[in-house]
Amino acid sequence: MKRLLRLLAGLTLLGMALGVHAGKLPRLTLAGPFAAVSFPLIHMVESGALKDLAEQVEFVAWKDPDQLRVLAIEGRADFIAMPSNVAANLYNRGVRLQLLNVSTWGVLWLVSRDPELKTLADFKGKEILMPFRADMPDLVFQTLAEKQGLDPKRDFKLRYVASPLDAMQLLITRRADHALLAEPAVSVALRKTQSFPVSVIAPDLYRSVDLQQEWGRLMQRPARIPQAGVVALGQALADPVLIEKFQQAYAASLAWCEKQPDECGKLVAKRADLLTPEGVADSVRVDNAVFVTARDARPELEFFFGQLLARQPALVGGKLPDDGFYRPAAGAAERKP
Repeated sequence: MKRLLRLLAGLTLLGMALGVHAGKLPRLTLAGPFAAVSFPLIHMVESGALKDLAEQVEFVAWKDPDQLRVLAIEGRADFIAMPSNVAANLYNRGVRLQLLNVSTWGVLWLVSRDPELKTLADFKGKEILMPFRADMPDLVFQTLAEKQGLDPKRDFKLRYVASPLDAMQLLITRRADHALLAEPAVSVALRKTQSFPVSVIAPDLYRSVDLQQEWGRLMQRPARIPQAGVVALGQALADPVLIEKFQQAYAASLAWCEKQPDECGKLVAKRADLLTPEGVADSVRVDNAVFVTARDARPELEFFFGQLLARQPALVGGKLPDDGFYRPAAGAAERKP
């Protein structure tokens, strides 16, 4: 009997080391903003993609940086979608997490009431709404402006506002004519200005400069920015089986969203009062979404982080994250973060 018990105990320890589940987790929490990076998470919950791994799988939305920090620092979620530079910042400040993937490769646009504005130089001397002073989109804009000989502080009238929602509302109510926005805010704003009665107040808005295309042209790199992905925290970090199944499910749900934008729009809009099914669907059609593991995305991430470090080191925690930040591929040697 003692020999049998020792054998069972040994098998249990082996199973734990290999990440084998003895049973379902009681709860699995996925979190993210109402943005493209979270659309697959919402589909995963709605479709029951992880039902074999946990009794309850939930999606929790974070709406501002403070909520995100609480979720990450206090370990209130197992997987969190977030901007890639925020993930690096948290890691460098001691939060136990690993970046699993990047799926949002740039969703930044200049939106204008003037259809003739096509380049950053066309906006010279004009007021541009800019959500979040010195945040990542602001610094990307400034970097691209300087790369083509423009002074972001002198050549533009940058008007900083508290959030993309504020910028969108100012555009819609004709209190501004130009703004830097990210999807899905761009598509929602375009939809709203074409619908009665809002269209009486705010005539059509237009997509103007695609910052991803500018990034590729000016940096002589692919026309994409590794903007957002998903990190693992807490119990998930110690469970390679859970992480591998999550990665597979996320990639599958991302592919579903890209192939079914209208259905994806309906799923997401049910959870977000400020989003419309049509606006979300439009955003999916232009969202530069592709699933890339963190390890494969590392060269582009480090180039991107390097640009941010040169302008605002605090955005990535003052340094490039080390190897432990990037989740190894399945089966590779792992280093605990």
